[in-house]
Parts: sequence; structure tokens; C-alpha cells
Amino acid sequence: MSFIAIGEDSDFTYHNLPYGIFSTKCNNRKRIGVAIGDQILDLSKIKHLFNGPFVKNKQDIFEEHSLNKIMSLGSAVWDEIRSTIKLLLSENCTTLKDDADLRKIAFTPINEATMHLPADIGDYTDFYSSKEHATNVGIMFRGREHALMPNWTWLPVGYHGRSSSIIVSGTPVHRPMGQTKADDQDEPTFGSSKMLDFELEMAFFTGPGNELGFPITMNEAENHIFGVVLMNDWSARDIQKWEYVPLGPFLGKSFGTTISPWVVPIAALKPFLLPANPKQDHEPLEYLKDNNPFTFDINLEVLVKPKQLSTPVSVCKSNSKHLYWTMKQQLVHHTVNGCNIRPGDILASGTISGPDAGSFGSMLEICWKGTKTVELGPDCTRKFLQDYDEVIIRGKADNKTGIKLGFGECSGIVLPTVQPK
Repeated sequence: MSFIAIGEDSDFTYHNLPYGIFSTKCNNRKRIGVAIGDQILDLSKIKHLFNGPFVKNKQDIFEEHSLNKIMSLGSAVWDEIRSTIKLLLSENCTTLKDDADLRKIAFTPINEATMHLPADIGDYTDFYSSKEHATNVGIMFRGREHALMPNWTWLPVGYHGRSSSIIVSGTPVHRPMGQTKADDQDEPTFGSSKMLDFELEMAFFTGPGNELGFPITMNEAENHIFGVVLMNDWSARDIQKWEYVPLGPFLGKSFGTTISPWVVPIAALKPFLLPANPKQDHEPLEYLKDNNPFTFDINLEVLVKPKQLSTPVSVCKSNSKHLYWTMKQQLVHHTVNGCNIRPGDILASGTISGPDAGSFGSMLEICWKGTKTVELGPDCTRKFLQDYDEVIIRGKADNKTGIKLGFGECSGIVLPTVQPK
């Protein structure tokens, strides 16, 4: 369907066409690109070809150093941009295909590019939208009878995270320091986290946004969801355990959050829609009701690669369909009090766990608060992450009709603590 060669196992299919920000050694300016196969299409080089009614007078948006401006324009513009890109890349369109000079400057091999954060992220909110994960954590710390708080099935629980420490895949993360308190000790101690963990998440970038005081309704929500990335919201469990009462996560979470560099448009995910989430325990309040499905069938995997092993080992296989609250419900609840969302904000799902141990999305659950070990190789076990461990998150979708896509990798290596001077 495209004149660009696309490998059978490529994440970046003709149907996908995710957006990212890239630079190269010979040109360090950050540019907007679209991935297809093993190539990046530089939109700044073909901006003159966007002549649709919504974009023809806005061609300078493709010269931006981030996706914020495009995100601000809404779904009608996003659809027109995507349609134009699909046309230009199709095997039946000669505009790019037969223009060797334009192709030479418009395409860059992915392996020659440096990827950057897709947007200037103003705000970051992390939700707690997997019932299985919330239940598991609740059982560990409060017992089975009080696993879920009374509000959990009535509203998407969330907290505001730290946007300044969101990093792009491939950026190392230093083991954080903070206060911890052992159960058998009367006073806390200060030092490096001994219970460093990953969290398997997905996150979406917001679009035009709303004015302060004016909520986004369920009917409007989809126009404010630009696209989706993979996320590893690194967590220092021991620091978090001591600090989180009464106001929630702080130093245990703010030291680093990794996202994949390619933003998969929400339009590309439509073939993987599932029926409306059947798992909600009761009918939500009116403002959270949604008669249109917005749950997606996306396979997720987490791999861990210790320094001494040559290949990573899979420790978790989950799926985004396990989320109890949808992206639209998260967004609508976020703004129902009048909170204003801005283009390029990022809202995350929280850890995505499934119903069985093989689908648990964190080491906290896999090792059940340190009572079990994970075998990674000969003489190599883990309860929590050690220095120089690499964590790799992957996501792929396939609707069995030939339409498939992937998200690329979301990866990071744990480096030792930087000691305060």
C-alpha cells in the first residue's frame, strides 16, 4: 500500500504513521517526523504539499520543534494531516515516489536519527486505572477485605506528577535517594532506594484543551486526545511507602518517567477498539457515562536485561484492555472541576496489570512485595531492579485482518545513585 519498503515485523506500518521529534548528526535542529518502515519522513521538507482546507494556511506548523502546535489544532486538522501523509506515501501517488531529489532530503533512516521528547510537556497526571493492579497493591498493604478504597470504582483516581523529569526512551535513570523506614525500626534512615521498580503504563497527549472553569464533556473528549505512547513510570517503592501518607507519591516517583518517542495517533488505534468496557462494577455517574467504546486491544510486554546477560528476559505480558477506566473517562474527570488542560499535557494510565501473575505490570506485584524471586538466567534473580539493569517496554496491536502496528521501544538503564556533595 506504500512505496516505502516495510519489513514484516516493523512497528511502523503504513497504517500506523506515528509522529516524533528527531534530529541528526548533520542537522541538530529538532524536526517533526513520521515513521514508516525504517525511515522517517521529515514533514518540514514537504510542508508545501499540505494543501487541504484546514492546513494550507498553516504550513509553518511543520517547522515547529515540538508537536504542541499540531496538538492544539484538534481532530479535524489531525485527520487532514494524516490523510495527506497517507496519500503522499501511497504506492499510487507519484508526488514523492517519482521525485528523487525531494525523497533524498525528505527521508532519514531511523537508525541515523536521535529522538527527543515529542512535546514540551507542561503538566503530567498519573492515574490508577487498572483494577487488578490496585487490588494487588491494596491486598499487600491493607489486606484483601480493604484492598480497594471505597471511591475507586466511582472515579478515576489520579495524582499530579512531575513533568520536568519525563525523559525519552534510551535516557538512563539514576537510582534515587530519600528517606525510608523499615517496619522494625522506630525512625527513618536516608539513603539510596533498595526497592526500585518499573511500572508498565500507557499515556496519551492532549489536544486543544479547555478554558479554566469549562469542563471537557464526554462528547468532546475524543477531540482532545491526540495520540498514545508507552510509559515506564519508575517507582522507588520503599521511599514511596514512607512518604505517601497523607498526600500520595512525591520523591518516590518524581525522579524519572520514561516514554517512547513515537506518538501513535488515536486514529491509528481505531481498528483495535473493543466493546465498551464490561468490567465496571456499577453504572458510573452521568458525567462519566460513555456509550461509545474506547478500550483498546494492545499487547504489552516488559523485559529486563541485567548487565551480565546478553539478551533481555520477558517478565510481564499484559494488555491495555485490562484498564478499568478509559482515556476519555480520565480526561473528563480531570476537567470536571474546571481544571484546564493544555496542548501537550500527558495523562497516564497507571500500572497495567492483568488477572494472572504473568500479566502483573510491576516488580512489586511479580515478586509480591519481595517475598518471591524472578529467575532471569543462571545465577541471576531479581526481586527489585539492580544497578545497570535495563527495562524495555514494547507494545503491539494486530486485529487479525492484516492491520497491525507497534509503538517502538520504551527503554532505560538504571545507573547508580548520584551522591549529594
